[in-house]
Amino acid sequence: MIERNAEKGTGMQRFTRLADVWRGDVLESRHWGIAAVSNARGEVIAGWGDVDLVTYPRSSMKPFQALPLVETGAADAFGLTERHLALACASHRGEVHHTRLAGAWLKQTGFAIGDLACGPEYPKHLTTQHAMIARGEAPSSLHHNCSGKHAGFLSVCRHCGHDPMGYDQMEHPTQQAYAGLLNDLGTRVTGWGIDGCTLPTPALSLADAARIGALMSAAKGPHGPAMRRVVDAMRACPEYTSGSDHAMVAVTKATRGRVTFKVGAEAFLLAFLPEDGLGVAIKVADGNSRARVPALLAILQGLGVMDKRAVADLQHWIEPQVRDSRGHVVGALKPSAGLSKPRETAPA
Repeated sequence: MIERNAEKGTGMQRFTRLADVWRGDVLESRHWGIAAVSNARGEVIAGWGDVDLVTYPRSSMKPFQALPLVETGAADAFGLTERHLALACASHRGEVHHTRLAGAWLKQTGFAIGDLACGPEYPKHLTTQHAMIARGEAPSSLHHNCSGKHAGFLSVCRHCGHDPMGYDQMEHPTQQAYAGLLNDLGTRVTGWGIDGCTLPTPALSLADAARIGALMSAAKGPHGPAMRRVVDAMRACPEYTSGSDHAMVAVTKATRGRVTFKVGAEAFLLAFLPEDGLGVAIKVADGNSRARVPALLAILQGLGVMDKRAVADLQHWIEPQVRDSRGHVVGALKPSAGLSKPRETAPA
């Protein structure tokens, strides 16, 4: 958590129990964190822990970073599809369908791989990664999980006539437009850091993250049409926003688009519920991502937005099994029962 939290302290009293990890009948680990559910009016209708704690949502903000791509007219000018918009929101896994689309997108807009500021990394999709290593193939910036977002910013540069050099710097017109958009949404940004992919990243509270998530879900106001288009792209093409083996795909499909979400580094998650006009923000205090999806699904069950079929389809994600090296089930991660009982915000 960032220094601005120091005046309230960063002790465990600010967090609530999100999930327990059991091995047999013995509690082995416990994950603490914060969660907030907001409507588009800015009312936090349910919360666990100190929802005013400030942190970095990291890549959970990518749907908002994609809005200028639509609002400037760049998306239409270049004939971008829902797949492109979904990829602009992505922390993708570096699978072939991700890199192929990102590469074609760059060529379409007159850019090369070297123009991406995100740098190279091996795919997060292990099968793809291992195949590359076996072939002796080095990773490129296309494999970086943020390459779609960067392609989006480069597209805005090309369409608006901005010099693409330094597009990852705070003073660049593309980043100023993004900061201005957050200001339009009433976002209480308390500071800016640098994300892992080199772009500026805002710090805000869990409550505020949930609130702007609800605004994105409701898709009202001057940014509403672009918000609807971006969220609909994530709902229609979840495999381009994450990866074929990711929980985001499973949840989006099992709920038939009623819920979709975007994860961020250090165990952040921002969920969008467009049919309900709600946003859900979750932060796991220790940065371990394994607890965030089970926590989300417990909250969704408490909100009554998952039918029995969705619950059955997502059981693997609701209580992930702990297995030994031979594949035997030896335990489970279980979300806190309190998460399925929405309550007014209060410190844990």
